[in-house]
Amino acid sequence: MTKVLTDARSIRIKGRSFLAVMLSPDLPLDDWLARLDDLAARSAGFFLGRPIVLDVTDLQIDRSQLKDLIAELTQRNVSVMGIEGGRPSILGPGMPPALKGGRPVSDFELPKAEPIIDLQSKQPASEARPALQSIVIRQPVRSGQSVIFPEGDVTIVGSVASGSEIIAGGSVHVYGTLRGRAMAGSVGNASARIFCRKLEAELVAIDGVYKTAEDMASNLRGQAVQLWLEGDTIMAEKLI
Repeated sequence: MTKVLTDARSIRIKGRSFLAVMLSPDLPLDDWLARLDDLAARSAGFFLGRPIVLDVTDLQIDRSQLKDLIAELTQRNVSVMGIEGGRPSILGPGMPPALKGGRPVSDFELPKAEPIIDLQSKQPASEARPALQSIVIRQPVRSGQSVIFPEGDVTIVGSVASGSEIIAGGSVHVYGTLRGRAMAGSVGNASARIFCRKLEAELVAIDGVYKTAEDMASNLRGQAVQLWLEGDTIMAEKLI
């Protein structure tokens, strides 16, 4: 019997891009997982709901080890959406798909728009205006909200509450109290800095190097501070 399609409605296929977190394990994997556990313990919910890509480029492991690694990440509520750099011999059925052509966000063609950050939905939107290399948020960032701007600097005219986050491709400027998480240089910018009028942060990170509240010098808490990266170490000093 021939089935006749009577519904002429079209199927809508939309394109959409997401900012994924790239995890690049190194050997030995047990030590790397221990460091991951440390980060997760110090910043609860950091990986929750985030798209994660596992970069195994040049990682000398076999298929069994990769399966075990994915299982370990799943137990930690880290959901891997894809694998980059994996040799065909270590990929297989039941694994996340292989991804190709990934580029740092800073290499993306910038949209011809001024980003509008929707703090309620945590999703960036855009309107037809010239692209900028910085944005200014003229209101406090409340708990549970995110501001994500990989194209440049983020300035907050107000405070950043505990449980919120600022992710910038460039530097982060907070003209108030920084209580949440601030991540500068998120697309590979080691020269990015973090400035705040009052440091009470849960976590700060620059170019992937992070420091939690427990790691920060006690004499900097509650002070106007700038933070920058020297090698693999986050440095900090009071602002005069």
